[in-house]
Amino acid sequence: MSTQIDDSGRVADAPSHNFVYRVLPRWLWPYAQLARWDRPIGWQLLMWPCFWSSALAANADGAPDGGFSLELKLAHLILFFIGAVAMRGAGCTYNDLVDHRIDLQVARTRSRPLPSGRVSRLQAKVFMALQALVGLVVLLQFNTFTIWLGFASLAIVAIYPFAKRFTDWPQFFLGLAFSWGALMGWAGVYGSLGWPALWLYCAAILWTIGYDTIYAHQDKEDDALVGVRSTARLFGEHTKIWLSAIYGAALLFFIAAFMTAHAGLFAYLGLLVAAVMLAWQILVLDIDNPDQCLKLFKFNNRVGFIIFIGLAAALAHYNGNA
Repeated sequence: MSTQIDDSGRVADAPSHNFVYRVLPRWLWPYAQLARWDRPIGWQLLMWPCFWSSALAANADGAPDGGFSLELKLAHLILFFIGAVAMRGAGCTYNDLVDHRIDLQVARTRSRPLPSGRVSRLQAKVFMALQALVGLVVLLQFNTFTIWLGFASLAIVAIYPFAKRFTDWPQFFLGLAFSWGALMGWAGVYGSLGWPALWLYCAAILWTIGYDTIYAHQDKEDDALVGVRSTARLFGEHTKIWLSAIYGAALLFFIAAFMTAHAGLFAYLGLLVAAVMLAWQILVLDIDNPDQCLKLFKFNNRVGFIIFIGLAAALAHYNGNA
């Protein structure tokens, strides 16, 4: 893969056909690349735990001992979508600021806006602040407990970019940050946390460790050269065994979340389909094929979608029979 910026101003590890390059003026392209607007998979994976949690809370509302509204609040889903795009962009910009020197040494990231010099560090910091401001406006639309819960996540977000320097499990810290929405959706409905949300958070963390391990296998050779640590390097040739255990544990936590929230049958059917999809990833995975690793990583967007559809279908079925 080329490590240089081509004449179009795009970067080596980003798709060249994305709408960003058709819609935005050229001077905004480096900022779109900092926020990864040309790679939606990041905000999608950040968004799904939020959507799951909202849907799970709505299912719990519909339980015989619930007593809350049966609605899955569309307004909350819209807010979580906007928040996921904004905060993922802010997080990626922050990550690029922290990893500036490392990105210069890794072939896949050397042509990104900061290491290539198309954006200065000051410009990146201002852009990060603007995205964070959008996230703040979104957060302030929720109840007080959810607002403070959202602020609490910033500590994990701040630590994550440094994790690869001091642990072989940076994917765990990514899971802590990327799965926070599993708590937020529930809190947005109840104004507190409950066991279903906590079990869902554990499930999402394990899911994140799994898919990001697959992703990290793209960079394992460069990571070894520059001293960056990851579960991909830790697991090595035993990755499939580790993924089987991690995804298997995630499914158990999903089941615990669904059971304690009294989710309906369709939620479990969706989870069954998701389990097959996760098993298929492990079965076909070739850790020495970077292109396939990237495709399997992106495939997890469909996994997240299926789990959400199962929860939404369970809610719709309950409402139809209420």
